Amino acid sequence: MPAPHAEHDAPKAVSLFEAFLFWLKLGLISFGGPAGQIAIMHQELVEKRRWLSERRFLHALNYCMLLPGPEAQQLATYIGWLMHRSWGGVMAGVLFVLPSLFLLIGLSWVYIAFGDVPLVAGIFYGIKPAVTAIVVQAAHRIGSRALKNNWLWGIAGAAFVAIFALNLPFPLIVLAAGALGYLGGRLLPEAFSVGGGHAVTDKSFGPALIDDHTPTPAHARFRASRLLLLGLVGALLWLLPMGLLIGLYGWEGTLTQMAWFFTKAALLTFGGAYAVLPYVYQGAIGHYAWLTPTQMIDGLALGETTPGPLIMVVAFVAFVGAYVQQLFGPEQVFIAGALAATLVTWFTFLPSFLFILAGGPLVESTHNELKFTAPLTGITAAVVGVILNLALFFGYHVLWPEGFAGRFDWPSALIALGAAVALLHFKRGVIEVIGACAGVGLLAHLFLL
Repeated sequence: MPAPHAEHDAPKAVSLFEAFLFWLKLGLISFGGPAGQIAIMHQELVEKRRWLSERRFLHALNYCMLLPGPEAQQLATYIGWLMHRSWGGVMAGVLFVLPSLFLLIGLSWVYIAFGDVPLVAGIFYGIKPAVTAIVVQAAHRIGSRALKNNWLWGIAGAAFVAIFALNLPFPLIVLAAGALGYLGGRLLPEAFSVGGGHAVTDKSFGPALIDDHTPTPAHARFRASRLLLLGLVGALLWLLPMGLLIGLYGWEGTLTQMAWFFTKAALLTFGGAYAVLPYVYQGAIGHYAWLTPTQMIDGLALGETTPGPLIMVVAFVAFVGAYVQQLFGPEQVFIAGALAATLVTWFTFLPSFLFILAGGPLVESTHNELKFTAPLTGITAAVVGVILNLALFFGYHVLWPEGFAGRFDWPSALIALGAAVALLHFKRGVIEVIGACAGVGLLAHLFLL
């Protein structure tokens, strides 16, 4: 029988194996995008298990939100590193991604090999308009949080015009928005200080293993020699596979270009996966033609319905591109797709691990509240504009599948409208909406088309 007030005792030390089981479980159940994934981690690690305090959790989260890359995966990596050194961080981050990679490889193969089967085609017919509504919801969600004054609305509008009308590359828009944010922070600090991250609170769920005043572990203290070693290891982990790809396939080879393209994408994901999707479609569809706009929409749907970071849609892009191009011949299309998906995942997530393992000791040197910088406030505002453009891009290809000169697909329009109402008005979950739309799409495909 537990002692009275046992819940107020600090929890026992967590073994590496116990942590492994939790991070594996998290990788299998982390649906709902970054907000849902962070909520699961908070509930499990702060409220129930009390592995770390509310303040330490939010301190880590604020840092992860400053970085390019998937913030939920980086938060898992940070907590794993804080508790069990570098191997603990690597384990937590890898297990957050690995189930999603295996699932997406399997689903991508089913999609590309059996996509013309009426059952599969009908399901995706309903999912496409749902994805359009989901992207609209993302623009609304980020916009309602980020666009707090006319200056930020102006940056969002300018970003929309830049990508929609002028077709400027996404990296240029990000740089320009960051520069405007920097200037705004100096000239109008009150207008560019609203991007702030998650506030630190004094809420407590009882003593935690890593509490507010727990001394920083020895491995989490900053050492210049360790930072240099991490930099060298990170460079080797990028250079060795990239050098191998160049040696085997040349710089212009498909796998080499995928590795290079998604390395750049990994450094541009300020604001989450939806922010980098315009860059991915500009490159993967417009420049490289690895897949079609319709396939991109379907890939985003698969990414929404699998656990793990939404940016894992890059694995789908790589699988389809390598599979369709038959990189290793017609008999080994699955191997080509699976290898491409795995390579792209490596190059996309490697920077995230390095940011956490290298920057963590600097963050742990102070437990003061971190806030978004003014440049990041400007970038977040611009992200709203480029996501709105993405929604229009998807909507065009869903509602006018043959171009504006062709027919208007009214069943898709009704499904998209219903999905938007369910998401924005009734606040239904993404997976729930996708499931319902898939069922309606199957019926429409079988009986109306």
